[in-house]
Amino acid sequence: MTAPVKKNDRVTVYIEDLTHDGLGVGKVDGYPLFIHGALPQETAEVHVLKTLKSYGFAKIVELKEPSPDRVEAPCMYFGKCGGCQLQHLSYEGQLHWKENMVRNVMKRIGKIDAPVRPIKGMEHPWNYRNKSQIPFAMGESGPIAGFYKSRTHDIVDMERCLIQMSEADIIMANLKKELEKIGIEPYNETTHQGMLRHVVVRIGRATGEVMVVLVTKRRKFPQKDAAVETIRKLIPHVTSIVQNVNSEKTNVILGKETIVLWGQETIEDTIDDIRFEISARSFYQVNPIQTEVLYNQALKYAGLTGEETVIDAYCGIGTISLFLAKKAKQVMGVEIVEEAIEDAKRNAELNGFTNTYFESGPAEEVIPRWYQEGKRADVLVVDPPRKGCDQALLNTIIEYKPNRVVYVSCNPSTLARDLRILEDGGYRTVEITPVDMFPQTTHVETVVLMSKVGVE
Repeated sequence: MTAPVKKNDRVTVYIEDLTHDGLGVGKVDGYPLFIHGALPQETAEVHVLKTLKSYGFAKIVELKEPSPDRVEAPCMYFGKCGGCQLQHLSYEGQLHWKENMVRNVMKRIGKIDAPVRPIKGMEHPWNYRNKSQIPFAMGESGPIAGFYKSRTHDIVDMERCLIQMSEADIIMANLKKELEKIGIEPYNETTHQGMLRHVVVRIGRATGEVMVVLVTKRRKFPQKDAAVETIRKLIPHVTSIVQNVNSEKTNVILGKETIVLWGQETIEDTIDDIRFEISARSFYQVNPIQTEVLYNQALKYAGLTGEETVIDAYCGIGTISLFLAKKAKQVMGVEIVEEAIEDAKRNAELNGFTNTYFESGPAEEVIPRWYQEGKRADVLVVDPPRKGCDQALLNTIIEYKPNRVVYVSCNPSTLARDLRILEDGGYRTVEITPVDMFPQTTHVETVVLMSKVGVE
């Protein structure tokens, strides 16, 4: 396609949709322009910034007809920080777009015609994040801390974030002011010099327990006592202060070594009366209110009567497994990360579950061995990373055919792809329910029930 517009042109477009990262989509003679800050149902005059063969980028010059769902973004950093993409869209509009997006992706990518139920949203879609990962750097006039601009590693210096819990704001706003007094030099990504890379804050919403993780370039940390004293003054009720060592040239936040500087090694949180111990490196959903909604939906789709054996692939620290264990005869969890399996075992013991079994290893290798040993599953639950299920695991599901598959996904595109493979392998998609785990962003979780063809 030859672009019907060129750089620096001004054109008027109608915004049809949003991309997965929140850019408005307007077309000129079928040629898509991706427009920052534009919303569906808007008409805008835009300035073309860049054109490629099949699409281009533009910015709004004049908003001629605003969307009825457009609102004033309450955050002063919106549009600069890349953490949120949809604060200018009313929450009702966000839910409507996410539900339709899931429905459209299922049809377009997966050719899936199963009913998509109404999305489950939040009553108060703010201050929900129980984990904040705050990069530190040296600015022109001193240390800065905040979040990255979209698609960059440039830090927006911030005092407050409206989607994270308040304790993290206290640390972000105040700790950077104390760094020079303590003598801790922020890390420089370009030169690989400096000490403090990130501060990670984890909060148990139900318990109020707080963990602060100082991610340092080196293990030797001469200022650790001063850092502990400062954090305890900022947050007197802090439960755990730990150092995590990451000496690699990488954008991965946490390294492999964690050292307790003060207090406990873990904090505890409770979801639906199930207790979880959370360490610095544990995977734990960042929105505890919606996690309960998500996991109860998965439990509903599992349809347990107390007689079933359930396999939980990608089980992590056992969060979904323990929800299932409340109503299953037995739950068997598998996870490739050994530390997570140890956490899962500890969490099962903490809650008094005796009907769980956890094993470390690749799911596509462990599950076939379980079947060969006679351990057959009536229900299989998967909650994979954004890339979706490993093809070998999908092949395993198709080969051994548990009666029901409950698929929990954070990426509608890879979900639709995997559902298509499972449908072609003898499954039927019964029902799909989106859950808004991440208000103000374009991300959405989805829970799907599949049944083996011939089994209701």
